[in-house]
Amino acid sequence: MKNLLFLIGFLFVLPIQAQEIKWMSMNEALEAQKKAPKKIFMDVYTNWCGPCKLLDKKTFHNKDVVEYVNTNYYAVKFNGEGTEEIHYNDFTYTNPNYNPDRKGRNSQHFFANALKISGYPSIVFFDEKGNLIAPVVGYKTPQQLEIYLKMIHNNDYKKLTSAEAWQQYEQSFVSTFSN
Repeated sequence: MKNLLFLIGFLFVLPIQAQEIKWMSMNEALEAQKKAPKKIFMDVYTNWCGPCKLLDKKTFHNKDVVEYVNTNYYAVKFNGEGTEEIHYNDFTYTNPNYNPDRKGRNSQHFFANALKISGYPSIVFFDEKGNLIAPVVGYKTPQQLEIYLKMIHNNDYKKLTSAEAWQQYEQSFVSTFSN
């Protein structure tokens, strides 16, 4: 009887655990690209950012988002005001002005600055060789994020060279992600 209850409990927990994005560091993603090229999807957040927490809770736990990101991208979680050392394009990015005693906002990491992050959360896309494609600023629902995930993955962004082209693409896009 105990084994049966354990098995039933395990089967209920398994799908919940399976719905997680497989996060890694930027350094790990860049290394992984050398073995198996794949685009990078980076969540740039801060500890004090309310919309960042909402993005984590609502969007990054959506089953469609999780499945699409895990299948098509290396997912990177990066604190834009943290202390992680990042080795990118023959340069080491740090945050020498970080103050561990400071509450709330802190010094921006040099890598976030190099990416021209202007707000949090920001989602940053990189191509299969680690070259920057574009940052997308602000909270996104699963359906709002879907257009960027698919546009970048399918290289459609390369054809969108004007505001009119983007508007047409956006209007003709059909979402398949659930709430």
